Amino acid sequence: MSLSKKNNSYIGTDFSDYLAKELKNPRNRALFDEYGRQLEIAYQILQLRKRKRMSQKLLAKKIGSTQSNVARMEGGSQNFTISLLDKVAAALGAELSINIS
Repeated sequence: MSLSKKNNSYIGTDFSDYLAKELKNPRNRALFDEYGRQLEIAYQILQLRKRKRMSQKLLAKKIGSTQSNVARMEGGSQNFTISLLDKVAAALGAELSINIS
């Protein structure tokens, strides 16, 4: 919720209303959709790593990277290549699959 001050009182704006308005812009919608997919992948990597009880450091070692890079991946601030996702999946004992609907 964002707040704006008007006549010494605060008026709240519901975030979902703000988001709906912003997503009417095609450019904003495209960016939202792209980043949303990136965050979904990051979350899946994080959850699988935790289920396997593997540290970021060990995952990094298995994929030939650094712990800080794994942290960036899990934080959603890393662009993923198919090659990188395949390495991560193999290191976590999983299989990479891509579904296009």
